[in-house]
Amino acid sequence: MLGNFKFDEMVEKMSRRVAGRTSRRSMIGKIGTVVAGVALVPLLPVDRRGRVSRANAAGAAAGSDPRAKFVPQDHDVQSCDYWRHCSIDGNVCDCSGGSLTNCPPGTKLASASWVASCYNPTDGQSYLIAYRDCCGYNVSGRCPCLNTEGELPVYRPEFANDIIWCFGAEDDAMTYHCTISPIVGKAS
Repeated sequence: MLGNFKFDEMVEKMSRRVAGRTSRRSMIGKIGTVVAGVALVPLLPVDRRGRVSRANAAGAAAGSDPRAKFVPQDHDVQSCDYWRHCSIDGNVCDCSGGSLTNCPPGTKLASASWVASCYNPTDGQSYLIAYRDCCGYNVSGRCPCLNTEGELPVYRPEFANDIIWCFGAEDDAMTYHCTISPIVGKAS
């Protein structure tokens, strides 16, 4: 009980000292500066080297060359190295009852998407792919892929694949399930 009294006395003395040396306006200005600084933190660049090194380490542990670049193929749409999946970060809908262009039954298509330019090895052309999330069920967990070709930081959301795009969906459909990858057109 006596310890609490001394603590209260110490806090009171410090408070009076601070109040005697500062004005309300200066205190409000300092608090405003801190709040504005905290609000700007999400705009800072994101260092993703740790994620890449972890992915490389996982690839090395699996026996593949961690320095190998994404080499597209055109025969297995459920594989992560299928050419349309060059920048997908999620689960391929083709493995969950959907297709490359349609969501599985019972899920809803998100209103927003991110885009990437992917190279088709069959015809030697590059195409713009609009990755769109299918929402409404829990994550399928089938055919997970993390490809980052052409990805930019989160402050360029149209080219960031780390965002769950279900945020614009209806309340019952905000849960991510899988991602489709329709072709928008040829990249020029």
